[in-house]
Formats: sequence, C-alpha cells, structure tokens
Amino acid sequence: MSKRAEAPNQSLFGAGPAALAAGFALLLSAGSGAPLAAYPQVPGQAPGHPVLLQRGDLYTVSHGVLPATDLVIDGGKIVAIGKGLPVPAGAEVIDVSGKRVYPGLIAAVNSLGLVEIDAVRATRDQNERWPVAPEVLASTAYNPDSELIPVTRAGGVTTAQVMPVGGLIRGRSFVVHLDGWTREDAALKPLDGLVMAWPPPLIEARPSVPGSEDLRKESEEARETLRVAFTDARSYALARKADPSLPVEARWEAMRPLFERKMPLYVLADDVRQIREALAFGREQGLSLVILGGLESDLVADQLVADGVPVIAGSTQAMPGTGDDAYDQRFTLPARLAKAGVRFALAHMDTAPSNLRNLAFQAGMAAAFGLSKEEALRSITLSAAEILGIADREGSLDVGKDATLFVSDGDVLDMLGQRVTRMYIEGRPVDLDTRQKALYRKYLERQTRK
Repeated sequence: MSKRAEAPNQSLFGAGPAALAAGFALLLSAGSGAPLAAYPQVPGQAPGHPVLLQRGDLYTVSHGVLPATDLVIDGGKIVAIGKGLPVPAGAEVIDVSGKRVYPGLIAAVNSLGLVEIDAVRATRDQNERWPVAPEVLASTAYNPDSELIPVTRAGGVTTAQVMPVGGLIRGRSFVVHLDGWTREDAALKPLDGLVMAWPPPLIEARPSVPGSEDLRKESEEARETLRVAFTDARSYALARKADPSLPVEARWEAMRPLFERKMPLYVLADDVRQIREALAFGREQGLSLVILGGLESDLVADQLVADGVPVIAGSTQAMPGTGDDAYDQRFTLPARLAKAGVRFALAHMDTAPSNLRNLAFQAGMAAAFGLSKEEALRSITLSAAEILGIADREGSLDVGKDATLFVSDGDVLDMLGQRVTRMYIEGRPVDLDTRQKALYRKYLERQTRK
C-alpha cells in the first residue's frame, strides 16, 4: 500500500459523443460501489515528488533479477536502485514486496491508434491507395484516444512502434508511448523508419498451373516498381545534396535519410527467397535493414549475422506458413534465431491491434519452445529497444533511463500469473482501467441486485 494518499481516478467530461457515452456509462452504474470509468482516460501526471518502489523483485533484463530491491523514480527517471535505500525527502513509498517490477514492454510492428474497429471502414486509417508512398507518416493518423490503448497497456505494454500497411513502399513508422494528450507529446521517436513489403517470390510460370503466369508477371512488375523508385529517390538525393535550392519532392525527400543510413528500412519478408533478395538489395543500396516477420529467416542466419541485419519476428501463436511446414515452425523460430546468433525481437504482428495485449504471451510461447525465459523477456524489452534505437531511454531497469515500467503480481509471460497492478510511463502513473474491466464491474453489479 502507498503511504501517501493516492489521487482518485480522474474522468474527462465535456461536450461531444465520447463524453456523453462516458456519462451514460456512469449512469448505468449508479448505486454501484465501483462505478464505471469514463473514457477517454486522462493521461498520467508527473507526481512532483520522488516515488520509492520498495522491496520488489526487479527484472532488470540488463543485469538479471534483483530480489527484494528498491527502485527510486524522480523527474521521470530511474535515479537509484539498491537494497534498503534511504527514503528520499517527501517521497511516496509503495511497498511492492513479493511483486515483480519489469521494464515496459515494447510492441513493435503494429497499427495501434490507426485502426479502431476493423469491420468499420471509417475507423481504419492505416494505409494509402497507391503502391509507392514513402511520404506517408503513420503519426499523422495516430489517435491517442483509441480505446485499444488502455487494453494494450493492461498487458504491460508501454511503448509501440506504429507503422502504415498496404502497398510496396508503405510510408514511415514512429515510436510512441501509450500515454499522452496528443500524438506529439506521446511520441518517443516521431520519425522511425521506412516500411517496405518485399514482392512475393518469383515462381515458374506453367501453363498447367492456372494463374501462375499472372502471378509471376505481378511479381516482376513489383520488383521493377521498387527498382525505379529507389533509382529516382537516390538521384533526387544526390541532386539535392549538390544543390539544396532544388524544389522539394515530398516522396523522394522522405527517402533521403535512407541513403545516409540515418533511418532504417523495415522490410516485410517471410519466405527465404524474399529474405535473400532483400539482403542482396540492402547490400547493393547500402541500406540499414531490419527484416519483419522473417518466418524462414533461420535458413539464412549466417547472412543475417554477417550483414548485421536484425529480425523482428512475427507471432509465435499462429499456424505454420504452409501445410508442408512443421507444426512448431513459429513456436521455435525465436530459439533457432538465438542459437544462430541472430539479433531479434518479437512482435505480435496481428492485423487487429486489439490483440497487442497478448504480446507477453508471444514471448511466453517462445520460452515454452526452447528460448530461455531471460531471452524471451529481452525479446520484447531491451532487444526491441536496441533495434528501434531507443535503448538509451528504455528496455531495461537501469539508473538514468526513463521510468517506463510496471509492477505485476506474477510472471508477466504467464497467462495465468500475469496481473499488472501499476504502471509508470516516464515517471507518470498510468490508469490501468479499461472498458472491458468497467463492463465486468457493471455486470458483476447486476448479480448483487435484487
């Protein structure tokens, strides 16, 4: 329990449909001992005093587990870690004995905040209509009031890499904290990298296989589209470097940082043939590559290691790629990558961002199929932070890093043990309530009424 009186949950009321819906939810729960929370939630507020999390088991990721250890938060940072630390003046002391303290989980490769209800077209704003759109910014369409954000936070996720989908060159991703008034103040890395989908493998066109000729033609055309786009973009970059007064072309201007290796190219590729082609393309163009998905990436592990190309692997809780693949292909991929020395992180990579709350269980599945629990936790914290270029601020519990962390009653990777009870993002306490929890309380109340 906290020794300082905790502030009551705040609700945001005002004109508009969201506020009216929230008020209606409160009316429905009138007379309940636990009223429904209003949505959207109010972002966390910096406490203005130190916070001492006392005697928790710290899962630091960077230097093992520190049992019954104190951690001090001040000014949005972790300022001290150790046993029996003195209580800072004016500090809020929270006893977390027997609980686990983790760095915030990082959900890479998703469309959180861009899609609200997948079945409702008006709530989907994650892709453009043309194949080459490098100028697109995912942050432009990000909705910080999405009701999927609190649900995701409840699973221990504090940070997300949001990216556009659709087309060949899809646009640029950004990294965002899951708490904030606007996309600007929530953004951790406003401009992250360029997202590209590698074309399907070139198949042999056979008259006996209906549609094979059309598929091969489409794949060839897609490769030619990419070749022309990168040739034009590189020519533009060279021309602008030679003469900065040249008119700005938004599409190719967006790609200039690629050629200076100031921005990575995220390439979606699962098939081993796609990955080989993408690696060759990266070497030819002199780009900093990251493979997304990488279902067969272990088959080219030596090339990935030699080129220093990391992989953000897709969901472990999914079917094999084809009917000919082993049943445990996805379950064991992280362990195979780790054994081969490939740098990797895990992502849920589901088209429905509502399922991002299950990110920790993806790592738990990998741990059940050969990956060590330490590596599994690292794959959704520090490893993800390193690949996304934010490891100087988060991904582990270290003095000097942002106080972006959470407390769980049990093992965060375990479906039965996980229970996230507290969360801080940059030192701000975050409301862990969700509409689902509110509805649970509502209908639980129904059982007690006569």
